[in-house]
Amino acid sequence: MKFAYKFSNLLGAFYRHGNLSFSKDGNSVISPIGNRISVFDLKNNKSETLPVSTTKNISCVGISPNSNLAILIDEDGAAILVSLVTRAVLHYHHFHKPVNSVCFSPDGRKFVITKENVALLYHAPGRNQEFNAFTLDKSYYGPFDETTCIDWTDDSKCFAVGSKDMTTWIFGAERWANLIYYSLGGHKDIIVGCFFEKDSLDMYTVSQDGTLCIWESDTELEGLQKGPKFSEINKVDKNKTKDTEDNGGYDDIEDVGEEDGETRGEVIKGGANAPKELKGIKNVCYSQLSKHYFNKDGDISKLTAAAYHKKTHILVTGFASGVFHLHELPEFDLIHSLSISDQRISAITMNHTGDWIGFGCSGLGQLLVWEWQSESYVFKQQGHFNNLNSLAHSPDGQYIATGGDDGKVKVWNTNSGLCFVTFTEHSSSVTSVAFTSSGFVVVSASLDGTVRAFDLHRYRNFRTMTSPQPAQFSSLAVDSSGELVCAGSQDSFDIFLWSLQTGRLLEVLSGHEGPVSNLCFSPVQSVLASVSWDKTVRLWDMLDSWQTKETLWLTSDGLAVTFRPDGQELAVASLNGEITFWDPQTAAQTGAITGRSDLQMGRKETEKITAKQSAKGKSFTSLCYSADGESILAGGQSKFVCIYNVKEQILMKKFEISCNLSLDAMEEFLDRRTMIDFRHRILSDEGAGDGDEVDLSLPGVRRGDMSSRHFKPEIHVSSLCFSPTGRSWAAASTEGLLIYSLDASLVFDPYDLDMDVTPTCIQQQTKKKEWASAILLSFRLNETSLIREVLEAVPYDQIAVVCGSLPDVYVDKLLDFVASTLEKSNHLQFYLTWTRCLLTLHGQKLKNRSGSILPCVQQLLKSIQRHHGDLSKLCDWNIYNICYATALSKQNGRNIKEVHDDSANNDGVLK
Repeated sequence: MKFAYKFSNLLGAFYRHGNLSFSKDGNSVISPIGNRISVFDLKNNKSETLPVSTTKNISCVGISPNSNLAILIDEDGAAILVSLVTRAVLHYHHFHKPVNSVCFSPDGRKFVITKENVALLYHAPGRNQEFNAFTLDKSYYGPFDETTCIDWTDDSKCFAVGSKDMTTWIFGAERWANLIYYSLGGHKDIIVGCFFEKDSLDMYTVSQDGTLCIWESDTELEGLQKGPKFSEINKVDKNKTKDTEDNGGYDDIEDVGEEDGETRGEVIKGGANAPKELKGIKNVCYSQLSKHYFNKDGDISKLTAAAYHKKTHILVTGFASGVFHLHELPEFDLIHSLSISDQRISAITMNHTGDWIGFGCSGLGQLLVWEWQSESYVFKQQGHFNNLNSLAHSPDGQYIATGGDDGKVKVWNTNSGLCFVTFTEHSSSVTSVAFTSSGFVVVSASLDGTVRAFDLHRYRNFRTMTSPQPAQFSSLAVDSSGELVCAGSQDSFDIFLWSLQTGRLLEVLSGHEGPVSNLCFSPVQSVLASVSWDKTVRLWDMLDSWQTKETLWLTSDGLAVTFRPDGQELAVASLNGEITFWDPQTAAQTGAITGRSDLQMGRKETEKITAKQSAKGKSFTSLCYSADGESILAGGQSKFVCIYNVKEQILMKKFEISCNLSLDAMEEFLDRRTMIDFRHRILSDEGAGDGDEVDLSLPGVRRGDMSSRHFKPEIHVSSLCFSPTGRSWAAASTEGLLIYSLDASLVFDPYDLDMDVTPTCIQQQTKKKEWASAILLSFRLNETSLIREVLEAVPYDQIAVVCGSLPDVYVDKLLDFVASTLEKSNHLQFYLTWTRCLLTLHGQKLKNRSGSILPCVQQLLKSIQRHHGDLSKLCDWNIYNICYATALSKQNGRNIKEVHDDSANNDGVLK
């Protein structure tokens, strides 16, 4: 059961690339992050990452009008159909070429995708279980360059496609007699957006140079007339042509054929050959009403994204300078102009009411939702726009602190998945972060030579600690009392010790002959363990003048060190790929795990050796014990995180943190189809240009060569941390902060099972009101739903009696179940009563085995604190409303009394 962890959420990233979408109700925004998508609930302030992923980074997302289906298409054109209701993959499809955009029709019956210069119309998956969910209806040819955007009319009769050839093409989704295609020009740059007016064929087109063209159609949507059948069109004499500049009549329509391995429907091509107009039917014609320019003040930044809301007639445009404009059309009146960042705005979307506008900035990884009427942010989040280096759990498991190469320290709420505070005081990369035992102070070390302490009550940097000589700190540790803070230097090989209360430097611990790679305090003793590249682990006694207590000799350079939660064991990761275990009391080695073969490294595109040879130089760089100390997590320069059983010293499970082939070092073998003269084609761009093929990569770069024109981030795990509750663990990786949670539905794990333990037997005991017997049987079967059913059937006044009659072995199980259920249950008082009775009646026995139940108690504490916070906010809001209503009623009563007094005085004057 303890290894039944599955991916549950992705933190630290909010937007990478692709288009944004709002849900049908407008309360959630759907954002692509790498090869996954996340749903951000703006009403409840929560985030959820779907448990589905594509092979490469997602380039575009299409959401059905009812928000039940989503089409995710990656960079290579591989698509998956996902149910947003069940969070399951329904169908796989490959378009064989990169797809530029995808859009469902407003009625949800069809969708259009554009690749290269072709628009493909598909029948949308319906309620019936189809063998092939992607059925091609028509292929539309017209643009001479790649297509960029799509928009539909409100009745789903026609759609428009923008192109890089500076034209916009309007096609009929059905066979109309007076409109098959129409081409609109008027621009001098790439078309960024094309939009139909509400219930009309009138068009707005926006280009990259900041030009808006307004087009008027001489035909309404009701004026579109059905054309002849396909068989009748084939009888038309194709030799007869009609010389028209912008033809709205029929063109060459081909029969069904094969393209890219899939069946294609009718093919409609734009060209000069077209049959004559049908008798009495006039073709649709467009005329340009006006042209407007956004860059009137000399701003030369390019227009990069646009969105239009048809009901409110609001056009939103984003620019490469981070500025966005709101205009009301067709008058082109400026409503707002605001700068949200200094980076390019990559995507814009609006919800169905037109009140909220979503912005995505890929350069910084920003996701913003702006309410333009109140001029305020509804949602504003930004992840680390560079590598994540370190993470730490708070003692109660509610928060996670992260530090990155961008010099920022962020604190995340594990329940909502959102960042609620960001500290930007560091001027260089943050290498390590840690919480104090109180959980309200975050300490961080950085390469800028400072160690800073941040207060989570007032959200400020209240302490800055430095060394006498400038030093780059690469590691950090805080003792269990929260008083001592130490940091290791990678250039002076010293360890600096400060008092957090006063900020004074207490001591400089010298002795290592190489960079200090990691530090860790013992949870139960005042002992500091430090590991260095000098192949030693030193144990420092904090009570005896900070002297070296023991020195442990390793067979290779030390990279990571960690104590077991009870402080009775020490684990060390070294450069030769081994994890060694030591007894800190006797300084004796108790075991070792050779894990280099478990890393299973991939081969980078620019590497000239195989992955097998490259793996010989790889090792684990991060270690973390589980909350019970029975297993240990290990991660490093690989896409795998390994969990080992410490006692048996065997691999229990490997977690693949990513399957994204857009990252480097993912595949063990390179594709021979990309080889040129026994080299990868990426290597053909490297060299000094003189034929000597000198490698130009920057010295010391380990995370991908950013000087190369083909830069791909390399997959790695920089930090691991188990939650104190034992129900989840987190990994800081190239893709972001990954959370893996315990999933009870993955395994069937009965306890003391025999033939008499059945659901029917448990239900019979419940009907007989044999509560204790029913609880014991349900835990022996260990079905979560059945245990919950039995517990909630127990009368409130019988809880104490039932708790007193439980055997000791079932008390721990019941307490653990109550702790996990309390977090999400609405029966707050009911489960708190169970908790109080268990702790009161069995408190002394539980205290004797406190080490084993500590994760369970911390889970209880986390759930109670979360409910306390929610109820406190609700009570404060209710008190405020009551006070406001009381004051309002008193004011109204006073006004009424004054009116009565005035009327009485007036009556007296009249008399």
